[in-house]
Amino acid sequence: MHSDRPAVTVIGLGSMGSALASVLLERGHETTVWNRSVHKAQALVDQGARLAATPEEAVAASPLTIACVLDYEVLHAVLDPAAGSLAGKALVNLTSGSPEQAHEADAWARSHGADYLDGAIMTTPPGVGSSETMFLYSGSHAVFETHRPTLASLGDPLHLGTDPGLASLYDAALLGLMWSTMTGWLHGTALVGTEKTPATAFTPVALRWLTTVTGFLTTYAPQVDAGRYPGDDATVDVHAAAIDHLIHAAEARGIDNALPELLRSTMARAKAAGHGSDSYASVIEVLKNPADDE
Repeated sequence: MHSDRPAVTVIGLGSMGSALASVLLERGHETTVWNRSVHKAQALVDQGARLAATPEEAVAASPLTIACVLDYEVLHAVLDPAAGSLAGKALVNLTSGSPEQAHEADAWARSHGADYLDGAIMTTPPGVGSSETMFLYSGSHAVFETHRPTLASLGDPLHLGTDPGLASLYDAALLGLMWSTMTGWLHGTALVGTEKTPATAFTPVALRWLTTVTGFLTTYAPQVDAGRYPGDDATVDVHAAAIDHLIHAAEARGIDNALPELLRSTMARAKAAGHGSDSYASVIEVLKNPADDE
């Protein structure tokens, strides 16, 4: 092990936790691990990890503990008995949950003298260790800066702010973006597939289009912040007319239209709220205030 790499403890050795520990070992960190099912630690022990007998021992072994377990119920079941070992330590929690749970965990950790940082992993286990992978963090900026080199071993660390719930909130928002994008791509793939176009032929064109779409987002972000939506590119009315063509083409080819129908109804609500001649960014107004247009 490289002496200049700080020791780290990883609690939770599911697919993701095991990936975290494995990468830390590869990058030269002395790594202590603990898991409720001991057999899951064997491959890491073979790789050079130290297996702790208890969560208390695991936390005491390193200045930084990274927790990645199934949910917050498991997190507390594991760490509550180890609370006495937390004083003066840093706890980075990569367990998925809600912003409210992150706030509660932050208060709990601080009540036991630990510094707390909440996080979200924006990849699947094979992506851990890549500098292209985003790891989102929120909470104490001092903890983040102190442990940034270690966190950078796992992926590109982004500190979103001192509110400990921000990482979870971003995680939820980004997953929503992912599902919407992937489902839109699958709908389009199904549509062109009715004309014998393979997904592998459609997808390079779709990816080029997504590059253009990112430009729209960059343009619309300041409009959203300002609450002003000049319709100088394509108005809600123009988009509403265009989506009718999509719905007609899909219906004629027997493709499920639940997603575009939802999008059309949302555009209609925006138009009814007076945004027909505004840019598409104005749709956010009916998303933020759904009761106003009922």
